[in-house]
Amino acid sequence: MTDLAGVLADLERYLGDPNDPGSPMPYRRILDLDEREEYPHEFVGLLQRWGLHEWVIPEAFGGKAVNVEDGFNLIRLVARRDPTTATAMMLTSLSYMPVWVAGTDEQRQYFADLLRNGGKMAWGLSERRHGSDILANELSAEKVDGGWLLNGEKWTIGNATVADVVCLFTRTSPRGGPAGYSIFALEKRRTRAGSYAEIPNERIHGLRGLDMSGVRLDNCLLPDSALVGRVGQGLEIALKASQLARTTITCMAMGCTDTALRTTLDFATTRRIFDSTVAEIPYSRRQLAECFAELLTADAMAMGAVRSLQVSPGQTSIFSSVVKYFVPTMLERTISQLGVVLGARYYLRGHPRHGIFQKMMRDALVANFADGNTVVNLKNIAHQLDGLLDNAIGQPPGPVAEAVERAAGLFDPAAPMGTYTPANQQLFSRGVDDVLLALPAGLAGLRALAEGGPRAEREWWGRAADLVESFLAEPGRLRADLDAVRSAYGKGAPSSAEVFDLAKQYCVLFAAASCVHVWVYGRGAVNPELASPAVLLVCLERLWRQLHPTIRVTGATETDVVAEALLTLHRDNRLFALRPVPLGGQDAVEIVDIGDAVDIGDAVDAGGAPGTAVAAVPLTS
Repeated sequence: MTDLAGVLADLERYLGDPNDPGSPMPYRRILDLDEREEYPHEFVGLLQRWGLHEWVIPEAFGGKAVNVEDGFNLIRLVARRDPTTATAMMLTSLSYMPVWVAGTDEQRQYFADLLRNGGKMAWGLSERRHGSDILANELSAEKVDGGWLLNGEKWTIGNATVADVVCLFTRTSPRGGPAGYSIFALEKRRTRAGSYAEIPNERIHGLRGLDMSGVRLDNCLLPDSALVGRVGQGLEIALKASQLARTTITCMAMGCTDTALRTTLDFATTRRIFDSTVAEIPYSRRQLAECFAELLTADAMAMGAVRSLQVSPGQTSIFSSVVKYFVPTMLERTISQLGVVLGARYYLRGHPRHGIFQKMMRDALVANFADGNTVVNLKNIAHQLDGLLDNAIGQPPGPVAEAVERAAGLFDPAAPMGTYTPANQQLFSRGVDDVLLALPAGLAGLRALAEGGPRAEREWWGRAADLVESFLAEPGRLRADLDAVRSAYGKGAPSSAEVFDLAKQYCVLFAAASCVHVWVYGRGAVNPELASPAVLLVCLERLWRQLHPTIRVTGATETDVVAEALLTLHRDNRLFALRPVPLGGQDAVEIVDIGDAVDIGDAVDAGGAPGTAVAAVPLTS
């Protein structure tokens, strides 16, 4: 079993403090490349020298990937520094997925060797005219003597220009349809001159240095050995590959939010207004605590979803869509709320201490639309909502028993998992969702925890359990609302806006259940500061208020527990996460007046009060 904590700590030591201009991967250089819109070749090379790429190659083919969560957490640490570099690295790993899902052992080994030697891959799925409607794709492959003749283009494709290999989702039947597409691996260096060309790079809002270009093929002949899987298996392969992509891309939003929160805390714990720090002002303190609770909620959801790829592969269709919709959407709001606390400084680009915030705010948005946008994922949830709600309400004994048995494997980071075999993933969950089915058992666990311990903790466990009782009544309400929508819209109900809204609410229930399971099954593996039921209670309240905005169940006492846990992790330089992860060393900071350098700093200050624009710099500078 991988010593994940040790590996994460080693990567952090290797990369050092991003606030130190002399470190291998400093914010100052990251922002410089972002301003220049340059691909981060130097950082990709830096991470390859450490061996990051080895953690996305299956162990069976010479890499170090045993559990999916290993690569997920490593990329998360890179994303907290530079989401552009993290995305560049992730694109190669995700582009290997079609081969891992359906390739022959020879193909898996061949392309694994390419990656281990520093090669890059791209995943050519989308097209300019069709976007998410992949069954309308037009890039075609015609069977001819000696192989397949490909014609058409793919756009926008991450890594398309820098990649050595592009996996292509290609129409192999003129009629198209679910069985009309196949996957081919195009190796540029083996392609006839003139039959392949790159489409120019697109300038983008975030991840400015990313290679986001495309490919154009003109009678491009590929050998039979370039076919990945069977002819006509392309849609199945693409959907299974997307399940891992949708699940793991949430680490981008989480890494960005960690840095946004850390940058805000660097300011809030040192900036004094009215004889107190910003972090001590009750309103700001509550904002910080709630933002932290949302990041922890995202962490709980991602933990279960990533581990489900190995523990519950039959349910990854629903798990991946829920986290892909909910986590980036929630954390986009979280970062915006942190901007309120940080004030005018979040708008600054020139100083690394503040400039990194605006980059993280922009870059985090990639998790909303890449590898299946919000609408695509809500549509998948909506189409399965009937069965999911029926089982959540009916609690069938067999599936419930199996769900409870698997819950610890999903939400206890210390629990062992079986070998990751992506071919075992299913395209539909058939109404089974371990997270919701195991929630009554999670409630029983909370009730048991309320039986012992200090009085304050017993009360918090009990209040958390009471709130979970309320969550358990929600599937019945959603079922009634869904029946009403079906009655009103008939056959048009599955695509109605109302059903999509119900799918969003189902995601809230999934999030709440994920939090409960972590605190019931995984408390022994999380940061000790976070094991308090007060932290769980604040997380659950944030979710409950998405369904019932006017109801509040926590007060200043619970807020203080969460805020103190946050400040402790910040002071100890640990990742803002459920698991204990020490970060690369960070210098202490002091506030330095930069006077009139930012005029709007006097008009809009953290906490809503006038003040002098300031910047934080290392004491050693």
